[in-house]
Parts: sequence; structure tokens; C-alpha cells
Amino acid sequence: MSTNEKHDKHAHWRGRAESAEADRTSAEDDDAESIKELRSQSRRLLGWMIRPHKKAIAFLCGILLVQNFTSMATPLLVMFGIDNAIPAISERGDYSVLIGIGITFAVVSVLKYVCVRLYVAQSAKVGNAMLFALRGRVFRKFQALSVSFHERFTSGRVTARQSSDMESIREMTENGVDDLVLAALNVVTITVVMLVIDARLAAVALLTFPLMLMLGRWFNRVSTLAYRRARETVALLIVYFVESMGGVRAVQAYRREERDKELFAGLNTDNRFAQAAGHQQNAFMSGGMRGIGHLATVVVLLFGGWQVMQGNTELGVLAAFLLYMKRFFDPLNELVQFYNVLQSATSALEKISGVLDEPIEVAEPEEPRSIASPRGELRFDNVRFQYRDDQVVLPGLDLRIPGGQTMALVGATGAGKTTIAKLVSRFYDPKSGTVSLDGVDLRDLAEADLRGNIVMITQENFLFNGTIAENIELGLPGSTRERIVEAAKVVGAHEFIEALPEGYDTHVRKRGGRLSAGQRQLVVFARAFLADPRVLILDEATSSLDIPSERLVQRALRTILADRTAIIIAHRLSTVEIADRVLVLEHGRIIEDGHPSELIDHGGEYATLHRQWEDSLV
Repeated sequence: MSTNEKHDKHAHWRGRAESAEADRTSAEDDDAESIKELRSQSRRLLGWMIRPHKKAIAFLCGILLVQNFTSMATPLLVMFGIDNAIPAISERGDYSVLIGIGITFAVVSVLKYVCVRLYVAQSAKVGNAMLFALRGRVFRKFQALSVSFHERFTSGRVTARQSSDMESIREMTENGVDDLVLAALNVVTITVVMLVIDARLAAVALLTFPLMLMLGRWFNRVSTLAYRRARETVALLIVYFVESMGGVRAVQAYRREERDKELFAGLNTDNRFAQAAGHQQNAFMSGGMRGIGHLATVVVLLFGGWQVMQGNTELGVLAAFLLYMKRFFDPLNELVQFYNVLQSATSALEKISGVLDEPIEVAEPEEPRSIASPRGELRFDNVRFQYRDDQVVLPGLDLRIPGGQTMALVGATGAGKTTIAKLVSRFYDPKSGTVSLDGVDLRDLAEADLRGNIVMITQENFLFNGTIAENIELGLPGSTRERIVEAAKVVGAHEFIEALPEGYDTHVRKRGGRLSAGQRQLVVFARAFLADPRVLILDEATSSLDIPSERLVQRALRTILADRTAIIIAHRLSTVEIADRVLVLEHGRIIEDGHPSELIDHGGEYATLHRQWEDSLV
């Protein structure tokens, strides 16, 4: 493959990933108004993180003030030693001044050690507490966001928010704040001290300030873009890695390893160049600051030396002044390093705050209503729904499903079957019209009543990391082992579970990888039976079962569906045959409605589908 072709593929995937994965943060980087709003959001988020720890942060600032005092005292002690202690010894043989300076120096050193130790311990505690709260808030927000959000905001970007972005914020809270505060204190206090001990030398040193300001403004402008680009490339790397590893079976089955390596290498190269650009700017800034500092030191040394020879300045004052200058420019370099951490953390805060401010499309009702004795009656009243503005799925559905009825939905792909199931489960809300359970709009129904009365089983048959018993128990947390076993027996899962090495205590491994697709589906059925909902939705729920398992489950379904409302979506019409009623959908509209046998006799669309299904069995 040529270099140009590889580049085109890399650019194509980057464009596809950025388009598919873009949230408000990355999609509107070039929009000044949006960037301003994101910064405002990130400041609010930072304020939320800091607010519970105001007293602890004030205590830390007090420690830094004492630490700053100890740093300022050392050059003064050197100055007194040169200008007072040495003359006292040489002229009078008096060592008391030198001893006093030595004792003071020891006390200052011990005080500085105590301050550093206290600060490191307390700052780590506060930083971890803030991250703990932020991680929990982000996790809860991701859980509360609707299915539509998660369908466009993939797991790779979710991982980036909880991993690389959190790590950037951790670096700021643990390693950057003390540098910032100490550097700011040092710059202010050293400037004041230098002006007090020798205003002429201070004026000479401060002549370099315009150069530092020019360099700082340049760095602020270029580094903001560089670090935002670096965060984007890291996010794309994580997105592609999660996508590739999540579909590793398909990658290996279709021999995509080499192509994936090339695509990943292209994204990795983008990240390397983005990081390198930031480091180059940082190196230029840091080197420039050091160069300006050295230039200022040379000028002060020459001017101060001339002042000493003229008798206008004491030698100790010049020595102390040079020590202060070193402590003046070193913090400025630390501020540059902190700015790198700050830029990375700011970009991370912008992305996280963008997620936290994401509107919840399927919101909790402000005044939730409950259903005392649910019957399971479902109604669609003029329901209109579309995933996108240009793609109407349900143009205006009117439907009533009496409590206890088993209804099957059939039709071509895209007819709206799964959309109806998602609306009943309230994964989405209709754009207009109402979906109600026993006369209560689902948007007004309490969350506990909604999830307790409506359960949806899909073909994904997702199992959580844990034992089989724990996965079944999710249907009704706190259930006894006897009830768990009973649920498994009803759906026909008991025999295969008992045959496993540890029975119900067998660990299913990641995503239930220890079990076959059919076995996973039976465990999910047992979970649903234990939940005992009034409405049960089966969306292609038997598609992964073999024929013997399907027949076993169909027998169990008659028990499971008894006295409850059921919606069955299936292309295998063997599952549909147990329904009391069949709806045939076409472009979101009902074109046939009746009992399966009646529709077969009628000779319409369902009869055609049934005949095609029978022919496929032959």
C-alpha cells in the first residue's frame, strides 16, 4: 500500500471518528463563543470541586505562606552573616552574631521541613477527595443520560473522560497548585524584598519584565491550541483502541490486524506530533525564561559589583540580591511548567464539564406518579417519533394493548418495531403524543414503577461480571437461592447450570464469555422471570438460541407470559405463534392487526411472511 493511500485511510478514519464521536467540546473549538462558554463551564466545575474543601485549602495556603517565609529568610541570613557576623569576628572576636544566625538558620530549616511534609500529606488528601467526588459525579451523569446520548457518544470517549482526562486533573491538584501558589508568593515577596534592600538593583533587575511579558503572551496564545489538539488526539487514540479491542473477534475473523495497525499508527503519529509541538513550545518558553534570568543576573552582577566598589552598596546586600534573583526566576520557570499542567487540566475540565452540562433527554418527572395495582395496559396516542429530523419512524401511531395480552410485532427492517419497544421501555420519549401505562403517561411515572413494571430483553443477552446466581438475582435484588433456582427451572436453564463445575456459583467471566449464546439468553430469561414485571418486551430475544433451546424457551414463555402484557419482536415466526395478536408494521404504520391464524387465513402480508418462513425451514 502506498504512503498516500495509507494517509488517505488515516485521514478518512480520523474524519469518520471525529464526526461520529464529536461532542460539543471538540465540534466547536473554532467557535469563540462556544470556547468562552466551555471555559465558563469548566470554571464552574472547578468551583464545585473546591467548595467542600475551602477550610482545608485555606489551611494549605497558610502552610505555603509559612514555607514562603522560610524561603525568604535564607538570603537575608546570608546578608547579615557577610555584613555583620564576619566584621564582628574579625574586629572584636565576637562569635555571638554568627551563632545567632546559625541557630536561626536551623530553626528556619526545621520549620520548612515541617511545612513541606504537612503540605504534601494534606494536599494529596484534598486532591484525592476532589477526584473521588468528580469521578462519582461523572459516572452518575453517564448513567442518567439517555440511550440516544450513548449511541452517539461511544464507550471510547466515555473511557477517555474517566481515564486520561481525570489523570490530567489529578496532576494539577497534586503537583501543580503548590507550584502556582509558591511561585506567585515568591515573585511578589521577592520583588518587595529586593525593592527594600536596594531599590537601584531592583530597578535594574525589573528592566527584563517587558521581555518576560512578551514571551508569556506568545506562549499563552500558541500553547492553548497545542494542548487542546493534544487532548483531541489522545481521545481519538482511546476511541479507536476501545473500538478495535471491543470487536477483536471480528478483527481476527476478517484479518483486519494489518489494516488496524496502520490506522492506529496514523492516529498515534498524530498524537506524537501534537505532543511534540506542545513540548517544543514549552522548551522555547522555558529556555527563554532562563535566558532572560541569566541576562538579568549578569547585568545586576556588573552593576552591583560597580556599586560595591564605589561604596554605595554592601557586599552582603549584593550576595543576598543575587540569591533572591535566582529564587525570582526559578519560580517563573515553575509557573511555565505549571502552565503546561494547567492547560492539559483545563482542556480535560472543558470536556468533562461539557458532559456534565449535557441535557438529559429522558428526564425524571418533577412530581412522579405511582400505580397502586398495575394491570399492564399500554396505549399509544398519536405518537410521532424520529431519531433524526429527516427520518420519521412513527408518523402518528395509535395503539392499545390490553393488560395481559401477548402481542407480536412483525415487519421489514426499519418498520418501527424496535422503536415501539424502546418507547415503551422509555429509552426515548416521543416527539409528540403520549405513551401510557394504565392511563399514566410514562413521562410522569416514577422511575421505580417504570423499571419495576416494564422489562425489556434484547438479543444482546448482556451478563455482568460475576456468578450465574448474581446475574439472575439482578432481576430482584435480595432474592433467596431458592427463588433464583425456581426462576432458572421455569425457563429451562437449571439443567445446564447444574452441569457446570460450580453450578450457580460459576463465574460467567467478562460479558458471560464462559457461556454459549443460548445459555446466556436463558440466564437473562431467568432474570426477567424473577423480576416479575407487568410488561415484558422480547426484542429478538430468542434469535441466538438453537432449535432445541428455542423450543424449550417457548414452553417456558407460556408460563412467563401468563397474566402479563407482552410485546414480542421476532423474525422467527415460531416465537410469534404464541401471541394472542399480531401487528404487521410498514414505515411506522399498522397495515394488519389480528390473531396469527386469522391473518394467515386472510392471505395478506403476514400470510406471505409466514409462508416464506415455512419454506426456509424446508
